[in-house]
Amino acid sequence: MITAILIDDDANLRNGMKSFLERYAPEISIIGEADSVKTGVAAMQNLQPQVVFLDIQLGDGTGFDILEQMAAKNGKTQSHIVFITAHEQYAIKAFRFSALDFLLKPVDPEELQKVIEKIKGVLESNRDYAHIDLLLENIRKKVDNFKRIALSTSDGIHLFEISDIIRCESEDNYTKFYIKNNKPVLISKTLKEYEELLTEHGFERIHQSHLINLSYLKSYIKKDGGYVVMADNSNLPISQRKKERLQELLKTL
Repeated sequence: MITAILIDDDANLRNGMKSFLERYAPEISIIGEADSVKTGVAAMQNLQPQVVFLDIQLGDGTGFDILEQMAAKNGKTQSHIVFITAHEQYAIKAFRFSALDFLLKPVDPEELQKVIEKIKGVLESNRDYAHIDLLLENIRKKVDNFKRIALSTSDGIHLFEISDIIRCESEDNYTKFYIKNNKPVLISKTLKEYEELLTEHGFERIHQSHLINLSYLKSYIKKDGGYVVMADNSNLPISQRKKERLQELLKTL
């Protein structure tokens, strides 16, 4: 069994989550509940759960406050955190850059099952939780322009400077990251998801399979249907409908 606690100031939501977990994830054993920052910290400290389902907004603070206090006590979080949140765009964006799991209220059973499957894989691989430090760093700064991104691979979670990413390439439902001075990193998420995160950081989708960091663009070649040469010497095709936009962007660089 996987041990878990629920931290939410709404008893109805806690009861609803328990019902969902009993029905869709019987391998999760709820060993405790809490309804505030104070009781949440105590529950995490005393029960040492493998998983924490954590609401953001609590009566006496936030779920982030709990993580801050746990970090101050223990140096780092020892539990897998799954945030439960309403549509708070800033927090959701921070979660995505930090490779942290989250569920939107009202919780969708299908999304819950996806998260549970991911939890199993994470717990089996005994990963550390450095990406929680990245989340707290971003939340503290309250800035939209995040500098680092956490990428979750089959062997763990790795933190990279966004400015070091040269390009991303689609491989079916996976995305391969090509990063300066690193081996390629394969992530089990679609290129579209990373396009949404990285466009505001100077990335451009030039093809169905390619998202590039314009800072590493060496040449735009018009012959042979049009292609770009990147700093890693890769030659990447440009789709017909992207050519005009890319040419306009190059005028501004």
